[in-house]
Amino acid sequence: MSATNTRDRILDALQRILVRQGTGAVTLESVAAEAGVSKGGLLYHFRSKQAMLQGLVQRLGESAGAEFEQAGRVGVDVVRYFLEASQPASDEEMALYWSVIAALRSTEELSEADTEVLARVFAHWSKLLTDYIGDPVLAETIRLVGDGLYLSALSGLPSPEPKLLQQVFDRLLEQAAETRRTRA
Repeated sequence: MSATNTRDRILDALQRILVRQGTGAVTLESVAAEAGVSKGGLLYHFRSKQAMLQGLVQRLGESAGAEFEQAGRVGVDVVRYFLEASQPASDEEMALYWSVIAALRSTEELSEADTEVLARVFAHWSKLLTDYIGDPVLAETIRLVGDGLYLSALSGLPSPEPKLLQQVFDRLLEQAAETRRTRA
């Protein structure tokens, strides 16, 4: 088995434990058992609990980087892309974000650098939206709507009625398009 697959299995196991039981249940032994690797195998990839959590944050940053790349392509409507991405695409994506949120709640587990990675994700979306729309207030409003939708989905709260949600998206898309036209 490749080192990348083992590393991913360990991070997947960490996510499952964080989501199901919280940070208090995370130990090197519990993650190794959940991942189906020896403690030595886990230590080869991650020297500590904090290193595993940092790996999870790094994974989140890489996932966001791929989204930024896609959103920044020529011809992509950044607002539409962001709003559509504000609804988790898979259970795995939800687990990744939820587990990082669980780790964030236990502030002693993540370093300041890890927290900065997450802050940069939010700031990057704000910049992409602002650059695309040209209005920082509207861009931030759209980002906050998207973040709220994402957090609601992660928390298991009911989604708005599809028709109402589409109307919200349509209104924001219209406002963004109008702002772009008037600024051009």
